[in-house]
Amino acid sequence: MPDLTPTPREGRWQDWLNLMLACWLFISPWVLGFAPGGADAAAGAAWNCWIFAIVIGVFSVAALVRPRPWEEWINLLSGVWLFISPWLIGFSGSTPALWNALIVGALVFIAATWDLTTLPQTAGRHA
Repeated sequence: MPDLTPTPREGRWQDWLNLMLACWLFISPWVLGFAPGGADAAAGAAWNCWIFAIVIGVFSVAALVRPRPWEEWINLLSGVWLFISPWLIGFSGSTPALWNALIVGALVFIAATWDLTTLPQTAGRHA
């Protein structure tokens, strides 16, 4: 009979938060009005959201299924990218896209960092 005892990592709120942020990130170009159809910068901002929503979503689900530090590192780096991408891609002039990238990027970074500090492998503890 399989052991159904929950592990200490089940239901980590940080992974669920990043999954919700990924869902928001994916729909945000339509909700905030910067989906492609206008300026090239808006298209870049939208594609940035869609690509990183998928990356963050996939690795958040992976962390919920079987948590490993490298999944959190990918989300942490994705958060950093989102935060700096308005200037690197060139959509810092679009206020909704800029603030969306800054806020979501910061929240993904914070959640992934917090999760990394609580993982037994990275916090210096052994399971």
